[in-house]
Amino acid sequence: MGKGMKVVVIGAVAAGPKVASKIIRLMPEAEVTCVEKGRFLSYAGCGLPYYVSGVVEDQAELMSTPVGVVRDPVFFRNVKNVHVLEQTEAVSIDRSGKKVYAKDIRTGNEISLDYDKLVLATGASPFIPPIEGTDLKNVFTLHGVDDAEGIKAMLAEHKARDAVIIGGGLIGVEITESLVHTGCRVTMVEMMPQILTMLDWEMAKLVEQHMEAKGVKVLTGTKVEKVEGESGVVQAVQTSNGKICTDMVIMAVGVRPNTKLAKDAGLELGVGGTIKVNDQMQTTDPDIYAAGDCVEMENLITKDKCYVPLGSTANKQGRVAANNISGRKDSFPGILGSAVCKVFDFCVARTGLSEEQAASAGYEVETVLSPSPDKAHFMPEAKMLMLKLVADKKSGRLLGLQAIGPGAGDKRVDAAAAAISAGMTMEQISNLDLCYAPPFSPAMDNLLTAANVMRNKLDGDMEGISPRQLKEKIDDGEDMFLLDVRSEGEFNEVRIPGAVNIPLGMLRKRLDEVPEDKNTQIIVFCKISLRGYEAGLILENAGWKNVKILDGGVVMWPFEKITP
Repeated sequence: MGKGMKVVVIGAVAAGPKVASKIIRLMPEAEVTCVEKGRFLSYAGCGLPYYVSGVVEDQAELMSTPVGVVRDPVFFRNVKNVHVLEQTEAVSIDRSGKKVYAKDIRTGNEISLDYDKLVLATGASPFIPPIEGTDLKNVFTLHGVDDAEGIKAMLAEHKARDAVIIGGGLIGVEITESLVHTGCRVTMVEMMPQILTMLDWEMAKLVEQHMEAKGVKVLTGTKVEKVEGESGVVQAVQTSNGKICTDMVIMAVGVRPNTKLAKDAGLELGVGGTIKVNDQMQTTDPDIYAAGDCVEMENLITKDKCYVPLGSTANKQGRVAANNISGRKDSFPGILGSAVCKVFDFCVARTGLSEEQAASAGYEVETVLSPSPDKAHFMPEAKMLMLKLVADKKSGRLLGLQAIGPGAGDKRVDAAAAAISAGMTMEQISNLDLCYAPPFSPAMDNLLTAANVMRNKLDGDMEGISPRQLKEKIDDGEDMFLLDVRSEGEFNEVRIPGAVNIPLGMLRKRLDEVPEDKNTQIIVFCKISLRGYEAGLILENAGWKNVKILDGGVVMWPFEKITP
C-alpha cells in the first residue's frame, strides 16, 4: 500500500511534520514533500516566551528532538525520508490537475508539485488590529523565532525599560513574566472586561490581581486607539484611558487561520474562516486533508463548531490525517479547549465549558469554588490550588474545570478532561481511585473534594453563594449578616468588608451575637469555607433557615479586602 503515492504537505511547523513523519512510517515507499514558507521547521512556538526569558538558552532547542538533534531539512531527509522545501511559498492549488504551484522566496523560481493526496497545515497568523502605528519599529508579535529574537535583543541591550502588551490572552500573559524578570515595567491593555477569557470572570480576576502583585499594571475594558512614535520608532500607546509611554509594544490579540490557499481552491470554509473538515480531517475535496491551526473544530460537549488553535491539537489531528491517508481508518473526536499557562508562579489551566459557556449552551448550571493545598497540608512544599467546578444540575455531569494558583493544577485539569470525555458524574468523580502520598496530594485529592462539595450542593445538603452573587447583594444594600468564622488573628490580617468575626470553636457559645430573627440571611465563610460549612450546619441545627456558604471563602474573594 502506498507504493509511489505522492503526498504534498503545505506547512512544516506542527501538524505538517506530524503528518509527514507518520505517513512515512506507515508507507515507506511514499513520496512525501513538505513546503514551508518560513526558515524554521517543526519548532515549539509555545516555547518562545521561555526563550525570550532565557529559560531556554538556545533557539535550536526549540527545533530539536528530545535527544538534541535539530529538525532541519537534512534531518527530515536522512531520518524521516521526507523532502522539505524551506522558504518556499505555496501560491495556488490546481485540484483538477492535482498540482501545487509554489515559489522559492529566495530566488523567485517557480515550481509545481504533483500530488495524490494533499495536506493543508498552513497554521495561523497573528491578528494585527487596524490601529495606526502598528508598523513602527519595536512593535512585535510573538508568533515566530524572528519576533522572539527581536524582543530578546531589546531586553538584552536594555533598550526596553517600559513595555506595553496589547491583549490579555494566553500569549500576552505568558510573555509578561519574561519581561518583568528582565526589569521591564509592563502594562497590559485588554479591551474585554477581563484577561484570559478562557476563564470565568472571578478566576481571571484572581489571576489579574496576582499579576498586579508582581508589578504588572493591568488595564481591562481599555481600547487601544493608536500607537505613536517618532522617527519611525514606537514611543507611546494611546488608549481610551490615556496615554502610556513605552519603548516596546507586543501585539498579542490572537491569531487568524491561514486559509487563503484553501479558499482560492474552492474548498468549503467554516467558523471564523477556518477550513471545514470531517472527523477524518478530510476537506470537501476527498483528496485534500487539513490539520492544525487552520481548521474548524468541534466542541466535544456541545457539538458546536469552534476554533481553538493549540499545538497539542495540531499534533493529534496530524496523526489522524496521516492514518487515513495511509489507509488506516481513524477519527478526531473533537476538543474540550483544554489549556494551561504559567503566570509567574501560578499554574492557570482549564478544560470543558466555563460557567458562561455552559449557561449559553442551555445547561442548568451549578458551580463550586474549592481552594485547598495541592498536597498534604503538613508538607512544607504544599501550595494553594483554587478550583472552579462547573456541572449540570440535572444529570450531575461534570462540564468544566478551571484551576489557578501556585499548586499543581495541570494534573487535576487533565483528570477532569478525561472525566468529561467519559461523561462522568460528580458521584463517579468523587470516588475515583486517584493515587495518594503526602508529597503528591492530600488524602482526598483536590478534584475529589471539589466533587464532594458539588454533591453536597446537588443533594441539597448545603446552599452556596458565589462571590459575584454576594457582591451584587452587598451593592444592592440587601439586609444580611456576614459571618467570618476564622480565628481572630486571621480576621485581623485580612477580611471582607462588613464581616463579623466569631471563630468556629466559639460559635455555639456565642450564638446570641447572631441576629435573633431566624429568617435573617446569613452568609458564612472562612479562609476556604471548610469551617464555614461546619458553621453553617451549626446555625441550621440551631434554627436559622436562610444560611448560605460563600464559595471559595476569603482566599477566592476577588473584590476589595481590608488589610492592616
